[in-house]
Amino acid sequence: MSKNILITGGTGFIGRELCRQLLERGDTLTILSRQAPETVKAVCGRVQCVSNLTELRDHQGFSAVINLAGEGIAEKRWTAARKQALRDSRIALTETLVQVMQSWSKSPEVLVSGSAVGFYGDQGDHTVNEDTQPRDEFTHQLCRDWENAAGAARDLGVRVCVSRTGLVVGPGGGFLQRMVPPFRFGLGGRLGSGTQYMPWVHRADVVNALIWMLDHASASGAYNVVSPDPVTNREFTATLGKVLHRPTPFPAPAMALKLALGEMAGLLLTGQRAIPYRLSDEGFRFEFPELQTALEDALRRGTTA
Repeated sequence: MSKNILITGGTGFIGRELCRQLLERGDTLTILSRQAPETVKAVCGRVQCVSNLTELRDHQGFSAVINLAGEGIAEKRWTAARKQALRDSRIALTETLVQVMQSWSKSPEVLVSGSAVGFYGDQGDHTVNEDTQPRDEFTHQLCRDWENAAGAARDLGVRVCVSRTGLVVGPGGGFLQRMVPPFRFGLGGRLGSGTQYMPWVHRADVVNALIWMLDHASASGAYNVVSPDPVTNREFTATLGKVLHRPTPFPAPAMALKLALGEMAGLLLTGQRAIPYRLSDEGFRFEFPELQTALEDALRRGTTA
């Protein structure tokens, strides 16, 4: 049966592919976006558009909500103002979303809401599943409060799933868009020691996991949406160089990254050896479980020019 779905963040790197697949299977989509409706439709397809959640107060409701909105965490240095903007774009929006849902004639069956493996903070080389105790740092606080805001929808009788997503590999965007150009010129290299883990995942598997959470009535709570084959930064660097047929001789020293990026350097110099324990245990199957195949697909289909 087709669903009537509200999506925030529908024009993003994950959202636009999610919209394509949901439309192909016959769902009806409404996209929350501040962009002009013609721009949203050019990116997302045959969708309805709203520019502000207040437009949806006292609405008849949607059968499902997918909440992916949030400014890019690695786009700017983490000043106090930037940290607040990151919180507002995730937590404040999600709080408003749940408040608006309270006014609907009928609550949605499910809310699938975004988060990230940054929830766990720096975990070194320890294996991380959904029950791992987090380290209390900015990324944990950001994700924790974001997840708690979404979890408030349970009081409305809504099934809530949270996608703790890793670094997303895919064609046409994502972090590879900035990473690949220097590698193409033979200027790539590990970051710092290279021993930190990079919990990557192909965009196709992120979209499939979001749809799986949407459709499986038994799915609930937090899921690590990461590849079952986590790698270190050193391994990621070597594999990307292999796929591009380029050497990777130029490491970026940790001190230089800290001077350039401040606290945000922690995103590059620390990580999580995260595994998708709950997804795998509950029967989800990955299309791209191995890094080399995932990178080959992303680059073949045009991640960068």
